[in-house]
Amino acid sequence: MLKKAAQVVTGNALGFILSLVRNLLVARLVSPENYGIASSFALAMSLIEMMSYLGFNQLMVVDKDGDEPHFQAAMQGFQILRGCFSSVMLFIVARPYASFLHIEHAAWAFEVLAIVPFINGFQHYDPFRARRHLNFTPMVLSTTIPALIAVIVVWPMALAWGDYRIMLGSIIVQQLATVLITHMTAERPYRATLDRALMRRATAFGWPILLNGILLFGVFNGERLIVGRELGMVQFAYFSMAFTLTLTPTLVLASSGQSLFLPQLTRALDNPREFQRLSDLSVECFLVIGLLLILGSSLVGGPLVHLLAGKTYIAILSFLVPMAVMQAIRVAKTGSAVVALSIGKTGNAIIGNLPRVASLPISYWIALNGGTVLEIIWVALAAEVVGFAAALWVAIKGTTLTLGRLVLPMALSALTCVLATLDALRTPPLPGPIENLHPGLLLVAAAGLAALLSMTELRAYTLARWRAWRR
Repeated sequence: MLKKAAQVVTGNALGFILSLVRNLLVARLVSPENYGIASSFALAMSLIEMMSYLGFNQLMVVDKDGDEPHFQAAMQGFQILRGCFSSVMLFIVARPYASFLHIEHAAWAFEVLAIVPFINGFQHYDPFRARRHLNFTPMVLSTTIPALIAVIVVWPMALAWGDYRIMLGSIIVQQLATVLITHMTAERPYRATLDRALMRRATAFGWPILLNGILLFGVFNGERLIVGRELGMVQFAYFSMAFTLTLTPTLVLASSGQSLFLPQLTRALDNPREFQRLSDLSVECFLVIGLLLILGSSLVGGPLVHLLAGKTYIAILSFLVPMAVMQAIRVAKTGSAVVALSIGKTGNAIIGNLPRVASLPISYWIALNGGTVLEIIWVALAAEVVGFAAALWVAIKGTTLTLGRLVLPMALSALTCVLATLDALRTPPLPGPIENLHPGLLLVAAAGLAALLSMTELRAYTLARWRAWRR
């Protein structure tokens, strides 16, 4: 299992890191205003993707018929319909969206971007089906190879255009490569059919995921839209860069964690003791992801931003750590959501994301009244705390998950969040190399280490795998 975990983490890490590399390359090759427009492409894609996402890939893993050829063909047929619908919707909203962000001159680019969901509709679902059998190789290949191609094409496109069109071309090339690789790595021939009964079953499974996708758009992009509309493309570029630098590590590990734990939890449903152990382990692992992000941002965030983004984006250091804390709390919610999803309860994530979405009017009011990016982040952070508590409470009520041994790790993780935030307010990260760790940073590191050591299930799992490897 350790080898499987390493494969999943490595694959997801390469995919997300290559995506980050592309973003950083584009940011260095164009002005902040052009990078802001380029970043808005991702928002448009997220808007359509999350408003039509029914979780077919997850259903292929957890459904009892997920391995059946007809079931897979029906999901692929449904995916084609979804892709066509998404393309039409993106084309329709392209000009209103550009007008909303005051970038009417780039409206044509969003209309061209509408081809991407159509292309995506023809993905082969074998890489998702293979996850049922803990075979992650097809998924890794279909994630990493297209991302690498998307990075490679940045340079020739920069020579040709030199503005936000670089990102547009790279996105289209990546999606074409993704569809191609899913077909090349498939074991079964591609078939697509429409089965109304299975479409109803998929819709019943996916509507909470769809609703959560709409909420996730608010979680991932609500504040970004507010900043882009009210504070301008330059501030939007700074906010998007900080968001990307803190979000990418959590997405890498969170996606890997879900891919690893979801099939294991599903298999353990008939063994309450094993299910409880894996549930505790899942929650602890997602807490660790958040802790690593906080510690990394606090200890080496300044030098990393200077190295990766350059002097142009040094302004983001004033709010880097609070944003990292916000992302850490967000990813910590995923642990309980994965446990709930393993027994078919897809509504847990909705509860966890509602407070964040509900906070958006407050953030918008702050922006309208001359507020700063940091003030908007405080509102989002507070909403994530409420969402974490709500998601955990719902998971405990709806599954066999209990607090028990999780109380101490969660308390120490919360202490780390508080200490990191207070220290960053006093002394924001510096862009240069760290010569001396001041007492505040040492305290943050100590609290984070204590939280890691308190996670009994994760410690036992790690030690067992280490001993097995040594043998």
